[in-house]
Amino acid sequence: MKECVLRRLSEAMTAATVAAAVLLIIGVNARAAWAHARPAAPPLTHPGLLHTQADFQRMRTKVAAGEQPWLAGWERLLANRHAALDWQPHPKKIVYRGADGKHSQNYPSLYNDAAAAYALAVRWQVSGDDAYADHAIAVLNAWASTLTAIKGSSDRYLASGIYGYQLANAAEILRSYPGWPAAEFDRFRTMMLEVFYPMNHDFLVRHNDAHIDHYWANWDLANMASMLAVGVLADRRDIYDEAVEYFRHGAGNGSIEHLVWKIHDGGLGQLQESGRDQGHATLCIGLAGAFCQMAWNQGDDLFGYDDNRLLKGAEYVARYNLGHDVPYAPYANSDVTQATISSHGRGNVRPIWELMYNHYVVRQGLPAPHVAELAKQLRPEGGGGDYGPNSGGYDQLGYGTLVFTLR
Repeated sequence: MKECVLRRLSEAMTAATVAAAVLLIIGVNARAAWAHARPAAPPLTHPGLLHTQADFQRMRTKVAAGEQPWLAGWERLLANRHAALDWQPHPKKIVYRGADGKHSQNYPSLYNDAAAAYALAVRWQVSGDDAYADHAIAVLNAWASTLTAIKGSSDRYLASGIYGYQLANAAEILRSYPGWPAAEFDRFRTMMLEVFYPMNHDFLVRHNDAHIDHYWANWDLANMASMLAVGVLADRRDIYDEAVEYFRHGAGNGSIEHLVWKIHDGGLGQLQESGRDQGHATLCIGLAGAFCQMAWNQGDDLFGYDDNRLLKGAEYVARYNLGHDVPYAPYANSDVTQATISSHGRGNVRPIWELMYNHYVVRQGLPAPHVAELAKQLRPEGGGGDYGPNSGGYDQLGYGTLVFTLR
């Protein structure tokens, strides 16, 4: 009797084990089948950051024909000292931004060379003169063989963001140039992955160990732009997707619902930095516009996300900086309370409006009267150094009239 019971128990256990194994196999196969059935993410487009090859073809055609305003934009680029063959790079092993009490700040070398690499790369694309591609690559190679870290105060994260997305854009323009050996391009890409991306990721995840709303929106936006640009340059869709997801749902002030945090009656969108000053409010529009343009060239419409929320913010900033009144709701976070909009820096000039105008008005046919007015007033837009000798004059790559005008 005892042996019979034990035998039946053993058989039951064996049956259960087999059943569990079958279910496990079915589950694994089901997951594998589901994963196989999912559409694969399309390959990343190259060149596919701020500009595509079709964009460069348009620039070449319009400039060669002497058409305006492209010709005026081209002449503005030619007049910039960063676009010349006598530009000499000054790479640093460690870049310091922000006073840390120990080291001198040397980051102007980086933002000047980033401006030069981009201007020279665009000049090559439009002119067809390989000497400019060779010189742009020499600038990028100098940094790739030298830079190991970015340090300083918390401002180091501004450097990792702003100059990261700028350098990646210059390299993306040049990646197909036969005169840039694969080993040199790989070394540059490795620098972007090992120096810039880890800082971009760390800032968006930890925010320098500060409260989530401590840092202003432009800090997030700069590192988001660099992260996305590095993802495309390095063919790392996981990095690219990380940046896009943060734009849509990130916890910090750079995500779109925190950047344009208040939609007023009439459709104007108040920015997180509107109560701080207008220099930073316009910087936010410039960085967010660049971010959305790069995503657009990869097939993701973030310009239109959440009922064109960015456009509502751009119109708000443009309207106020043109001298008109705008509605304002008191803003508060864990550090500040701002009861009124800031007039400090009102009328601030940045080369950011052609991008916004050409996407929303020309391409999409949407009304944006204040964005359109500023784009017209500032045409033709210049580039690095044309809007001041300090870092603020290099926050945007610029030349929007040449590179973004569609028709």
